Amino acid sequence: MTATPLTLYNSLSRSLETFTPLDPDNVRVYSCGPTVYNYAHIGNLRAYVFTDTLSRVLTWKGYNLTHIINITDVGHLTSDADAGDDKMEAAARARSMSIWDIAAHYTAAFKQNLKDLNIREPSRFPLATDHIQDMIEFGVKIGAHCYELESGLYFDTSTVPDYGRLAGTREDDREGRIDPVAGKRHPQDFAIWRKSEPGENRQMEWDSPWGRGAPGWHLECSVMSQKYLGANFDIHTGGIDHREIHHPNEIAQNQAHCECADTGAAFWMHNNFLVERSGKMSKSGGGFTTLQTLVDAGFHPLAYRMMCLQAHYRSELEFSWENLIASQTRLKRLLMTFDELHGQLSSHTTLLNANSLPALETLAPQNAELTNPSVINKLAEFDAAMSDDLNTAKALVALEQMLGLKKTDVAQKLSAAEDMLAVLGLEFHLLGLQRTDLRIRPTTATISENEIQVRLTERREARSAKDFARSDSIRDELASLGVEVMDGDPLGWDWRISF
Repeated sequence: MTATPLTLYNSLSRSLETFTPLDPDNVRVYSCGPTVYNYAHIGNLRAYVFTDTLSRVLTWKGYNLTHIINITDVGHLTSDADAGDDKMEAAARARSMSIWDIAAHYTAAFKQNLKDLNIREPSRFPLATDHIQDMIEFGVKIGAHCYELESGLYFDTSTVPDYGRLAGTREDDREGRIDPVAGKRHPQDFAIWRKSEPGENRQMEWDSPWGRGAPGWHLECSVMSQKYLGANFDIHTGGIDHREIHHPNEIAQNQAHCECADTGAAFWMHNNFLVERSGKMSKSGGGFTTLQTLVDAGFHPLAYRMMCLQAHYRSELEFSWENLIASQTRLKRLLMTFDELHGQLSSHTTLLNANSLPALETLAPQNAELTNPSVINKLAEFDAAMSDDLNTAKALVALEQMLGLKKTDVAQKLSAAEDMLAVLGLEFHLLGLQRTDLRIRPTTATISENEIQVRLTERREARSAKDFARSDSIRDELASLGVEVMDGDPLGWDWRISF
């Protein structure tokens, strides 16, 4: 089977481009990480499902990968645009906690979210606070592009070529998102270093040539991407909101540092928003949906991953409970089909592990190469979909169609399916996922799974005895407890609990 060349959408050119690594032996990817002042909401987490899909496809294509996700534990203001309070300091004050404890707690929570979503760990999670001296040295080197005000050191965006090209919007559109700072030469100029206000009591501040204070938010990503990936690397990822201010500012810093027109990354890739009917998901309103919110409502975290995979990463994705139910149902059906095939071939063993996917051209059953034309064709369709700017929605269809092939060698179907599932991050057996894990059962449910099973057994006995009145009575009793019995379930009655 011939692999399809990988094409990716480059936000810088606003076009699909064939991906060719700068170094064939090491593809280098940098992803903007979280600001750890609160729990990540599910809109934040969509970005990491996207970057994990990208990293898995790169591995599937046979590339070695160095992937960096930074942890912003200092220097991020509430407006994201050089104005307002420091998010970390504000969170520490609000909770009467050490800012270091705040950072440690929410960093651990973020990493647990990634684990729950079966997102592979990157090569490194560098902390902003571990690189303050690096940031100061970077600021000194680009000093000719900066000017100092009472409030800090600012970058003069007029000193670099084609500032803001990545954003692709009118200049006044960007400026509308940036609060004015007294003395700035241009509205879009941004902070490299923010001085502490006289009398301000900050938990995180450092001495610098420009006074005691903290680095600007944009600085850390330029510093850490170059430190761990080099001045020029393959791919920089982030949410589409980063495309408007944060990433153009990174590019400006990179250009000042090299005194050239290089942007730092060959590809700039952005996932779109997760939206609710009320608008894009955000923490600014105080109430927001986390992964734990979904788990508490009775959903498996992989249902959210499936929900993300059903849409292209560059399209807006609407979150609704109905969509999540449909995603969990689709995930369950896929698992049931996969388990049924495994039951037909009990000696078959898993080929892949979550952190080591073989190259596409080496994918094959353990004891024989793929020979079935139908399986080969579906694997080729899957590869073509994933190679077409990570078209996971189309790839899922190819997987499901391949699993549904009739009169096809089960071992070959399973081998191809395991490869496909690994690329999608849905390695069922490695994760120990069972069909019963995909029942919807909120944490507030008052009836246990054992009690439900006892009542369902009684209902089956009643139906076998043609005592339909008793059968209906048991169903109604369960319904009064919030348990919906799904009689049409193909592998025996299943159920879910309302949330």
